[in-house]
Amino acid sequence: MADIIRLLPDHVANQIAAGEVVQRPASVVKELLENAIDAQATEIKLIVKEAGKTLIHVIDNGFGMSETDARLSFERHATSKIKAAEDLFNLNTKGFRGEALASIAAIAHVELQTKKEAVELGTRIKIEGSTVVSQEVVTTPTGTSIAVKNLFYNIPARRNFLKSDTVELRHIIDEFQRVALAHSDIAFVLYHNGNELFNLPKSNIRQRIVNILGGKTNEKLVPVTEDTDIVKINGFVGKPEFAKKSRNEQFFFVNNRFIKSPYLHHAINAAFEGLLKEKMQPSYFIYLDVNPETIDINIHPTKTEIKFDDEHSLYAMLRATVKHSLGQFNIAPVLDFDRDSNLDTPYDYKNKQAAIPKIQVDSSFNPFADEKRISGNTTTAPRYQNYKKESTEGWESLYVGLESSSNNTTRFSGESIEFESEEVTSSLFANDEPRETLTYQLHRKYLVSSIKSGIVIIDQHRAHQRVLYEQLLKNITVSEAVSQQLLFPVTFSFSTSEIALLKEVKESLENIGFMFSNITDDTIELSGIPSNISESELQIIIEQMLNDFQGEIPDTGFSQTDVLVKSLAKSMAIRTGKKLEIAEQEALVNNLFACKEPMVSPFQKTIFITLSVDDLDKKFI
Repeated sequence: MADIIRLLPDHVANQIAAGEVVQRPASVVKELLENAIDAQATEIKLIVKEAGKTLIHVIDNGFGMSETDARLSFERHATSKIKAAEDLFNLNTKGFRGEALASIAAIAHVELQTKKEAVELGTRIKIEGSTVVSQEVVTTPTGTSIAVKNLFYNIPARRNFLKSDTVELRHIIDEFQRVALAHSDIAFVLYHNGNELFNLPKSNIRQRIVNILGGKTNEKLVPVTEDTDIVKINGFVGKPEFAKKSRNEQFFFVNNRFIKSPYLHHAINAAFEGLLKEKMQPSYFIYLDVNPETIDINIHPTKTEIKFDDEHSLYAMLRATVKHSLGQFNIAPVLDFDRDSNLDTPYDYKNKQAAIPKIQVDSSFNPFADEKRISGNTTTAPRYQNYKKESTEGWESLYVGLESSSNNTTRFSGESIEFESEEVTSSLFANDEPRETLTYQLHRKYLVSSIKSGIVIIDQHRAHQRVLYEQLLKNITVSEAVSQQLLFPVTFSFSTSEIALLKEVKESLENIGFMFSNITDDTIELSGIPSNISESELQIIIEQMLNDFQGEIPDTGFSQTDVLVKSLAKSMAIRTGKKLEIAEQEALVNNLFACKEPMVSPFQKTIFITLSVDDLDKKFI
């Protein structure tokens, strides 16, 4: 039998490896930025075209590479970061596997220019699909410039799976922000299609956070700091009143490397226990410095997961540190808010005995005694001198002249009163049937309504979602949206990425009834809102909409509008636990069955179920 196992060619092996390392353009951005940081660059420029599908260009002023190093950098498992297996547990660099450039070069056109400071000329290398096209000597500044063009040009299936430019750009911005937040001592610039999105100068951590997320972020931050033998904790957490439903502003950095850790995230939530509303997420920017020998980074290809030697101690320290900071800066409530100093007991009263209170009693006072006039030789009069007892005789005269009827007369005799009225002959249980209640609210969650065949049980939240969804969709597609003008425009602060997202869906929002008077880099100003939205719920609705759009913005206008309307319907619908009056219950039921699709919600979930009389009878067998 012939042998069937064979070695794969290098270019095929590189493409397979690229599937793990390079998942989308943002993966290339991450690897190239981290290489620039490992090269000790102080200024890094990122240029992107068409969300990285056409060009990803990173320019840095690091120490550069020699001609030999430049050629070897594109070989698999070629790296300057480690030399032995023991170095994996003492890493102080971003990269260490030596796979990134080889994987990128296998699926794109790459052009590298680099020069060390000690030499006059640099090196230019062009590679297409792992094949070196040219290598020559060029004049270039100190540092490295690497351009990745036509990503996935030789893997069309992978290129077809990429999302829209808006979504891919958002992933690039996320990776850019993570790297920039981890290294505030490095200047970063980001350009997309010739437009400058970020220009971040060298600064401290707090200023870097403000430069990325907007000027309004500064007032939201509470500093967190702690230094122990196990870990050094530094960073900021957001105040509870600025918590959001999304997790866009949650960052963990271990030794200046962005990580994801549900375990440490739970520690932050435990510190905020009792301070946040339901389903709200705190913002945090936590920097952990630990001994590199106590962590393992080589777990996941993206290097965003880390194993700690002592997770339990780290959890307890992080939770206690955050809780201490919230209390230290008067964020967490305490028992005595404003203590009145007048209520304090003076120190000189400490050893004194309590005095017995003196009670004075007027022994001559008799509340039942008759009033006596005060005269020269009379006894002392009672306490109430001006009290005068009125006579009650002749009170019957108040009723003289009242008309009397044969059916209902009143007769007075002496002090007795006698009523003569018509005898009640009607029954307490009248033959008239009581009015049947159309609906009944059960546990403030379901509406129970009677129908000819039995009863119908309706989920009030999903029912209102369906009603709002069809109403909003009709306002956009059929009729002109109704907008209510605000007496005073309202302003909301958002991050740069959220502002970019709002600009993408601005036209659809205006079709619903939103009116934008001004949009800046970190704020929006609204002068009008849809008539069925209250101003108090406006910020919650916009944040929920942004959270729903984080995953994908459809390219077509109708699909974009559909996603937007679904998000608004979900935010505006009545919640479980809200008590509805009888009229509100009946209106919701009637509006639901007037919809085109009353069976399911906009998210394809069942709205109501029916129980026939036969079903009920079977329960009593």
